Amino acid sequence: MSETKPAPQTITDGKTVHGVVAEFSDVDSLLAACERVRDAGYTKADAFTPFPVHGIDKALGIKPTVLPWIALAAGGLGTCTALAMQIWMNGIDYQYIISGKPYISLPAFIPVSFELTILFASFGTFFGMWALNGLPKFSNPMFTSPRFDRATDDTFFLYLDAKDKRFDEEGAKALLGDLGGEYIEPVVDDDSSKKIPTGLLVGLAVVIALSLIPALAVARMRVTKSSSPRFHIFPDMDFSPAKDAQQISTLFVDGRAMRPNVPGTVSRGDLDWDVDFHTGIDMEKLAQIDAPRARQLVAMMQSDEPVDQADGEVADDVVEEAQETVEETTETEEPKAEDANSEEPAAEEAEMKEEAAEEESSQESETASEEEASEEKPADEKPAEDEPAAEESEPAPAESEEPQPKKPEAPAALAPASGPTVDTTPWLTENPLAIDQAVLERGQQQFNVYCSVCHGMNGRGNGLVNQRAQRILATTWTPPSNLHDETLYQDAYPDGKLFSTISNGIRKMPGYASQIRAKDRWAIVSYVRALQASQNASLEDVPAAQRKAIEKEQTDVKAALEKAAAEAEAKAQQSAT
Repeated sequence: MSETKPAPQTITDGKTVHGVVAEFSDVDSLLAACERVRDAGYTKADAFTPFPVHGIDKALGIKPTVLPWIALAAGGLGTCTALAMQIWMNGIDYQYIISGKPYISLPAFIPVSFELTILFASFGTFFGMWALNGLPKFSNPMFTSPRFDRATDDTFFLYLDAKDKRFDEEGAKALLGDLGGEYIEPVVDDDSSKKIPTGLLVGLAVVIALSLIPALAVARMRVTKSSSPRFHIFPDMDFSPAKDAQQISTLFVDGRAMRPNVPGTVSRGDLDWDVDFHTGIDMEKLAQIDAPRARQLVAMMQSDEPVDQADGEVADDVVEEAQETVEETTETEEPKAEDANSEEPAAEEAEMKEEAAEEESSQESETASEEEASEEKPADEKPAEDEPAAEESEPAPAESEEPQPKKPEAPAALAPASGPTVDTTPWLTENPLAIDQAVLERGQQQFNVYCSVCHGMNGRGNGLVNQRAQRILATTWTPPSNLHDETLYQDAYPDGKLFSTISNGIRKMPGYASQIRAKDRWAIVSYVRALQASQNASLEDVPAAQRKAIEKEQTDVKAALEKAAAEAEAKAQQSAT
């Protein structure tokens, strides 16, 4: 049967006694007294010394604190909170593939889990220490003794708390006297006023009122609209200088913002690849059918300077080989007089340089031909075959009051196959890389990182971004292409065109030339072709060493389907009866 806790005792002046304290002049006598108090059965005793004393905890019988366990529990709670938060956010609520990692990736969750573990453990240690020490405590009865101030100077004190179940004021005084205590006195209540000063209350109220102003301002901004710009507390962060190449800046002595790439430099490992490899276009064929475009593409690959289609100085040196091929082709052809549709590079270049002059001369020639036709030819005479343009633009005769019906133009959608909407670019039809297992694995890895977010892991165009866009009914979202569409197969969509799409983008898809190396883009092309081939593959296309495993898996799946169908039929019969 446990003993009841004695009620606090009082002394003659009516003050409550909280314990008894005794002074000791040296460390040895204090340690001996602490051991005697511990052996006497006191569990609520404490010692005060001006410096740390080794072994005093053991002498007082103080048990190890539970604060480390509190810190451990708080840290574990922080770890679980971080993992649960990330699993819910990234794996359940908003599934998003980041750099090809799975939805629930414990290695990727380590940084946040580590931070929350440290944060929760720190909070647990801080507030646990407060709770174990009974804080906050605005007054301690020990401070009522004027002699206790020497505890930080040269005197040692041993205190017996009145909350101990073995405490008795007279017995505690006698025990401390027998242990060598030089001055023994009871610890009583502080007789100072317990009323909080009015100034402190007013100041606290003012601080609380002022702290509400930012919260109210933020709440008002969230529900109102304003034509004025917002207030920037840290303008250097909101308006950080972002300079482009060759802009004026004070960062460097020469006044430039940053250093541009040296023209003609090639990334390490890409020296062996030619312009065809970096564009996906057969430049020799392009130079034959569209020399200005070939000249521009080659010059852009060789220089960082802006290239004008009419500027042939740089391009002539770069595409010299392609131009020689064109010249050889044009030399074998018979020259045609007054051919307005000549495709020679020189005529094409001259037309681009003197476009305005040609328009003026054509207008003058049309006017002159109209005047000659009206003066020299009768009205009923048919026009000559070499003047169709003048006749078409000639107005109706004066004696005819009714306007002549105008021949309707064909709509743009019904333009002939040779129109500008037809892609005549000579794309590379074969992947320049030697396709092997390493290339396909590299292409799969890059596809999963950059492409699967929209196109999906299987390439069917239903990636995580597209799924969320459909779920939130995004009106401006353009669904990504299904890579298994027949229009994207190699016979209809050459490898070079697919490479160009990855490099330069299409519709909502941005270009990835600045993020993915050219070799890796070709690897992605090879993996896309492998994905397309896998959709229509037969068992004969599988290596012989793996056919047995696939046949076994097919048999197991078929048996499971038959079993499920039989169970469903049995349940249907039971429900019918």
